[in-house]
Amino acid sequence: QAQLVESGGGLVQPGGSLRLSCAASGFTLDDYTIGWFRQAPGKEREGLACITSDSSTFYSSSVKGRVTISRDNAVNTVYLQMNSLKHEDTAVYYCAADRTYGRCYSGMDYWGKGTLVTVSS
Repeated sequence: QAQLVESGGGLVQPGGSLRLSCAASGFTLDDYTIGWFRQAPGKEREGLACITSDSSTFYSSSVKGRVTISRDNAVNTVYLQMNSLKHEDTAVYYCAADRTYGRCYSGMDYWGKGTLVTVSS
C-alpha cells in the first residue's frame, strides 16, 4: 500500500529552523514529483515547494529564500528545510507525490496525513 508519512514538525521559536521529512513506503519516489503544502487554521491549502524526479525545484513566492526542498532517493525520502520561521508559518504541513513529471498541485496522486508546525515564543 502506497503511503507517505511526514515527520519533523513541532514547536519552534520565531527565527528558528526545522527540517521536515516525507518518507514513502509501498512505492519508490525516484520517478515522482514531490510537493510540500501547508494549511493554516481557517485558510486554504497552500503549495510551498516542488521537486521533480530530476531534482528541478520550484518555490512559492511566500517562502522562497527561506525553504529548501531536497530528495534522497536512497532512503526514499524528501525533505523541506525551513529557516527564519515566522508566526505565520504555523500550519499543518503535507507532502504529496505525483507520477506525472512536474505536476505539483492540489490533486496529486498520494498525500500524507501531515505534520504540525507551530511557531511561537
